[in-house]
Amino acid sequence: MNKEYVPDWDQPVNRIEESAVAVKPQTINGVKQIVTIRLDVDMLEWFKSAGPGYQTRINQVLREYMEAQRAAKAE
Repeated sequence: MNKEYVPDWDQPVNRIEESAVAVKPQTINGVKQIVTIRLDVDMLEWFKSAGPGYQTRINQVLREYMEAQRAAKAE
């Protein structure tokens, strides 16, 4: 298990109750799912070399890719 991982499943989730139109997906924090993913060792080491928060950085890169793909399909 990752040393910097702190389980938070005992903590209440703060959900923002607003209309779906007003809320962008990237603004909803706290709703996460634990998954197992296999990554290339060199890539993982590169993300970790920037310090704590590497999982958040990986998530952000994946989100940006997802949004770019969605925008490309919408064109």
